[in-house]
Amino acid sequence: MSLAYPRKLDLACTPTPLQYLERASQRWGRGHRLWVKRDDLTGCTLSGNKVRKLEFIAAHALDNDYDTLITCGGLQSNHARATAFVGAQTGLKVHLLLRGDTPAQADGNLLLDHLAGATVSCYPKAQYVAEIDDLFRHWQQHYAAAGRRALAIPTGGSDGIGAWGYISACEELAGDFAREGIESAHIVTASGSGGTQAGLTLGVALHQLPATVWGVAVCDDESYFLNKVAEDANDWANRYQQLPLPDIEPRVLDGYVGRGYGIAEDHIFDLIADLASLEGLVLDPVYTGKAFAGMLAEIEKGRFASCRDIVFVHTGGIFGVFAQRDRFNS
Repeated sequence: MSLAYPRKLDLACTPTPLQYLERASQRWGRGHRLWVKRDDLTGCTLSGNKVRKLEFIAAHALDNDYDTLITCGGLQSNHARATAFVGAQTGLKVHLLLRGDTPAQADGNLLLDHLAGATVSCYPKAQYVAEIDDLFRHWQQHYAAAGRRALAIPTGGSDGIGAWGYISACEELAGDFAREGIESAHIVTASGSGGTQAGLTLGVALHQLPATVWGVAVCDDESYFLNKVAEDANDWANRYQQLPLPDIEPRVLDGYVGRGYGIAEDHIFDLIADLASLEGLVLDPVYTGKAFAGMLAEIEKGRFASCRDIVFVHTGGIFGVFAQRDRFNS
């Protein structure tokens, strides 16, 4: 389907490679071919899935006379870090509202947030959860009083604008499939804010890609993500009414959150180390490590038995590894 995309900024290094994981397929594939869409290679400081969304969100901000971006997330938020560097590249001021107490020393993504020149406000978890909407309004009003105009970007850049990032990525995947002879596939991705899953789900339908999209929940649960993907899809349809909303069926792989968001069990760190030494591919303990582990568990259960090819979308997050370095066994 030929789509009229809204304007975007060219910030990411795309298209990203689709790589066959030969040794991982032999070890864990059970007859499946395992592939990885290397969206961890979208750029150095912008590595990961968030920049695909921010290309469209930042263009929307500039086209509508915003000069400031406000967004939110955890202390090690990949989205917050990516937004900080988008601001540095485009001249937009960035203010990050982060969940958690201010640490004694900034590390990982938080260190990069500061290096990129973002304003960072940290809030204890209870306050953040209870007041995040009010905090967005407070800071938007603060900037308005100073003669500025601030765009509020939801967690993960997950809304109808950000969805375009992975609608576009599905056009790339169509070319990848044709080149590699993939006739049908299951596409697996980590789902933390739901936006990447929403964009992929819309993109597969709009581009008629022979694939089924699965989001591995790394927080919340199946019900939350089924609703969130539907909400993002409806927001996309409401914003871009010239395009029909396709029939979609979100699918969620639940049960892999562990003890909570951002908390990984020892076997996740073992898997990260195993895959790094086996394929030279680095996952993170918050998103991709849990998602890859969930994918392997579902392969064991026979979930994907009817299809040979499984594509894992690597959404980045490598900087989060350093913040949890003490969990790896030397």
